[in-house]
Amino acid sequence: MTDTPKKVVLLDLDGTLTDSAKGILASVTETFKELGMQVPDAAELQRFVGPPIIESLRRNHVPDDQLNHGVDLYREYYADRNIFDDPNNPGQKVAGRYVNTVFEGIPQQLAALRADGYYLAVATCKPEYQAMPICDRFGVTGMVDGIYGASKDNSRLLKEQVIEYCFEHIGFDRSVDRALMVGDRWTDADGAKACGLDCLGCGWGYAEPGELTEHGAYRIIDHVDELHDAVVEYFAG
Repeated sequence: MTDTPKKVVLLDLDGTLTDSAKGILASVTETFKELGMQVPDAAELQRFVGPPIIESLRRNHVPDDQLNHGVDLYREYYADRNIFDDPNNPGQKVAGRYVNTVFEGIPQQLAALRADGYYLAVATCKPEYQAMPICDRFGVTGMVDGIYGASKDNSRLLKEQVIEYCFEHIGFDRSVDRALMVGDRWTDADGAKACGLDCLGCGWGYAEPGELTEHGAYRIIDHVDELHDAVVEYFAG
């Protein structure tokens, strides 16, 4: 980064850069089975993609005294238990986090944004220690300038907390620098608003119909190949 004003593009991970739903939902399903609870229906399972896992477990009636255990179970299935089919390597088993692919066109869009001088930062509610290996495995690490996530102990949990954590680390100066959140769920839109930012909604992700509009995304793009131009137009405005 130089002394010129920063132009920061904050990028959600799941549903924005990577198509990760199958691995998340498989891990959630195994978690509920091990807790001895009924697995949520398909529509409710889909809502697990995006928000912090503890909030989703609470919404689905996991008792308070079982929440931390539920989080631990989910993280084991998601990060450590190699029981799911690897979509990228048939015949191999992987943990839930690797049942995942980068959306087609994302590498090209991010390369174009970096070439234009934007600072690209992954900002995810996924714990940072989980996000980094995923970004490494799928090449995202080399596409961005920084990776920022939630803390393992849940002290940094919400999207607005992750955004502020990112800003602290990159020396973001609100008096001169500008930033835009790019994401596919209400958590991204709400987190951006809480930090005084706009959110560019990604229609290829996991939002329910009308969700991004209802939560105040200033614009929604439907295709990955619109990302670079939409960001450029925003910062030019």
